[in-house]
Amino acid sequence: MRHVLCLILLLSSYTLQANERERLSEAAFSPYRQATAANTSLQLQNQAVLNYLWIDVYAAALYTEPGTPPRQVVGRDYRQRLELYYFHPIDRDEVIKAAWATLERQLSAAKLARLRPELEVLHAAFADIQPGDRYALDYSRAAGLSLERNGQGVFNSPNAELAHAYLGIWLAADGLSASLREQLLSNPPPQATPALSK
Repeated sequence: MRHVLCLILLLSSYTLQANERERLSEAAFSPYRQATAANTSLQLQNQAVLNYLWIDVYAAALYTEPGTPPRQVVGRDYRQRLELYYFHPIDRDEVIKAAWATLERQLSAAKLARLRPELEVLHAAFADIQPGDRYALDYSRAAGLSLERNGQGVFNSPNAELAHAYLGIWLAADGLSASLREQLLSNPPPQATPALSK
């Protein structure tokens, strides 16, 4: 009986891994991003799928400058970009509710109160999510934080504190998903695709 259970677990693990590969293939994250405004090339470091109650919600990808370890950018003024590719429709109010719940858990009351006005402007730029939608949070010290929806900029702020706090929903401790965070911040494979040359 023990051998049967082990076999079932092994097959289930293989199926989940295969599904994740298919989902990441569907998301089709580019191996690099060229940022004209900040005059830098960003390299795909890690990608992963957020699964909630056996449902693949979205795929996430983290980009940094070549040679910059993913963990090094968290909460700091390093060039970074987080992309999310959604597999299912989600009401914008549910997305905003999850963001507030995470920020309230991560930030002090004083810091949250200080950031609240800009957070509300940022959230006002959200729309109901449809399958295939792609959101991106892009940050550099020079250009600030920008939110893109399907390749179009819908929000921008020069506030570095806001950028670190919002990217921290996915990248900082006690965020939306500990497992997703670890996958995004792990050391990238040595064979990672090099960035586009300038």
